Amino acid sequence: MKALFLAGGKGTRLRPITNELPKPMVPVMGKPLLERNIERLKEHGVDEIVLSTCYKPYKIEKYFGSGEKTGVKVNYISEDIPLGTAGAIKNAQEFFKDTFIVFNADILSDIDISDMIKYHKKKKAFATIATTEVEDPSAYGVIEYDKKGFVTAFKEKPKHHETTSNLINAGIYIFEPGLFDEIPLDKSVSIERETYPRLLNKGKKIAVYNKCSYWLDLGTPDKYIKAHKDILNGDLKMLAHNFKNNPKYISSTAKIHPNAKIIDPVYIEDNVEIGAFAVVGPNTFLGENSHVGVGSKVIGSVVWDHASVGNGALIANSVIMSNCKVDMNTEEYNIILTQNVCHSIAV
Repeated sequence: MKALFLAGGKGTRLRPITNELPKPMVPVMGKPLLERNIERLKEHGVDEIVLSTCYKPYKIEKYFGSGEKTGVKVNYISEDIPLGTAGAIKNAQEFFKDTFIVFNADILSDIDISDMIKYHKKKKAFATIATTEVEDPSAYGVIEYDKKGFVTAFKEKPKHHETTSNLINAGIYIFEPGLFDEIPLDKSVSIERETYPRLLNKGKKIAVYNKCSYWLDLGTPDKYIKAHKDILNGDLKMLAHNFKNNPKYISSTAKIHPNAKIIDPVYIEDNVEIGAFAVVGPNTFLGENSHVGVGSKVIGSVVWDHASVGNGALIANSVIMSNCKVDMNTEEYNIILTQNVCHSIAV
């Protein structure tokens, strides 16, 4: 089966992490989010994907090429101007002749796409939308549905008394190719606000797939840190390592001083160096070739590859990006360090 990834977002709320990176290329546990999601779909039999790009597309194409990294064939389409969710799907029409998957490239989910496909076919649906539950749906577009599991209405940011549903769109869809006939060409179109209501008015069957036990939009720096903490705590299984059974992963090539203290849960990649009397963890990821100096502390943070934390420094709830250096005896909380400039994280 083929899948379309909508990978054109600028990730403005994730800045400064996305100043130089397209949002889908932001690393999660050391690999681009997009690569993580492609790997997950590959496990479910997806062997060809289309990447719809807009912001810094050359960085995505340079990394993935024709698919050698993932073993999944990769095609590209690029928008000169944003076309909206439905417009981007229409733009990829030439690649899809059968049932296909659409995946927002900036989300983390534990969805079983094989089960969702079976559900879509069992329901004989024209479209199937993966959903996730939220406590307060008033900040989202809410999906109302009947007892048979089909959509009855879409409500944008309803007040508490205006809906009984707490399901929102999870950004994962399965469509029949007839969808392309419902979307105008070369026009910005919202699938949520325009296409779906039109399908309902035409009597098309839109099924609700509500089996995402984990879902996160990687939209802000604090959510980016939360995603790593959730993985480290075993709430989202992404790596071969089982954090529920063993909350500590340390590469065999890491060099850790015997007087350093490592507090679970942590993930320490290849060729990391940790000095004497340093404290790393809990809830900390250290990317490959990173360095933690003597007597320093790194707590609840994400440190990218080739970054360095100086002697006696304290870093908490922060992101230290690739090749950045934290000076000796620095104390920083809730920051992103990029090009050695600190940016505060709103918490």
